[in-house]
Amino acid sequence: MLKTVLVPIHPAGRPFIAIFAILTAAMTWWIAPLGFIGLVLTAWCIYFFRDPPRITPTRDGLVISPADGVVRSIEHAPPPEELEMGTAPLTRVAVFMNVFNVHVNRVPVDGTITGAAYRPGKFLNASLDKASIDNERQSLKVTTADGADIGFVQIAGLIARRILCQAKVGDAYKAGQRFGMIRFGSRVDVYLPNGVEPLVCVGQLAVAGETVLADLKNQEAARAGELR
Repeated sequence: MLKTVLVPIHPAGRPFIAIFAILTAAMTWWIAPLGFIGLVLTAWCIYFFRDPPRITPTRDGLVISPADGVVRSIEHAPPPEELEMGTAPLTRVAVFMNVFNVHVNRVPVDGTITGAAYRPGKFLNASLDKASIDNERQSLKVTTADGADIGFVQIAGLIARRILCQAKVGDAYKAGQRFGMIRFGSRVDVYLPNGVEPLVCVGQLAVAGETVLADLKNQEAARAGELR
């Protein structure tokens, strides 16, 4: 029971939690009723930076959601030019995170990071189509053992103005492994290779590290899983 309530906290949240806790103590000492407000805000901060473990499907070829949230759009669009994946439109699956979702992001497939680029920009509402072009973003490309390239992009939003990314070119990842987070909501786009169809629908809830977005092998099979 406690494991479902007491989940790990992402290290990026510890300074914020400490600040809220100190402010709560100060507010309680100054005016006791204000301490309750501070306690609520501290609890929300802990909730926001939660980092629960996930059971990731491990069958070769599965593309896993890099973010918690709602599949906001599925459309054809050119990938960010900085990833050097060409100018032809690819299927883009956009997962939008609100302030109540887990904000830790995970790599969508097994492979090696072969492209990484940060681009400053605006802070428009991340649900808008033009946010993928105009907003601040961190773009990544992962190449599988079979040579398939998957692009995934962390996009800042109206409230989310801090993208954290630990992935670097040359790093090897397993699908579902953590690589960063976006503070206070936003979205992550995934660009699929030509000929690969998404296995999710617009409006569907996605769970980072668990929900299968697509299958590079174009066939379904029994899915194994392991705790990561």
